[in-house]
Amino acid sequence: MSRVQLALRVGDLDASIDFYAKLLGVEPTKRRPGYANFAVQRPPLKLVLLQGDPGRATALDHLGIEVESAAEVGHATDRLAALGMETTVQEDVTCCYAVQDKVWVTGPGQEPWEVYAVKSDSPECCANEATTSPAGCCA
Repeated sequence: MSRVQLALRVGDLDASIDFYAKLLGVEPTKRRPGYANFAVQRPPLKLVLLQGDPGRATALDHLGIEVESAAEVGHATDRLAALGMETTVQEDVTCCYAVQDKVWVTGPGQEPWEVYAVKSDSPECCANEATTSPAGCCA
């Protein structure tokens, strides 16, 4: 199953977790320092909350499409490149407490989009800052 990802940078992580648990009717799937995600079945959504500066308004961090396999990331990379989009490929990167393969593109308003597959869980947020998203990772 593919699902859309929405990553928000929030000023109060605990209050945001409480709000989105109530709104979505589910508890976080993963919670780590400065990070939480919700894997919502209906509608198919991955909501990621990243700790931002305390007291700041919530802001869009990045958008994504989670797919089931690295092969699907490869197909998306080929399709997007064939359409003339500039792509940035990352393989076996540790980001958001998971090892992932991903491809990045940037929308016309400079919004970063990733197509990604989670390969395994990780105890680290970002093992290599050079391989995090254009928007940053958990930091």
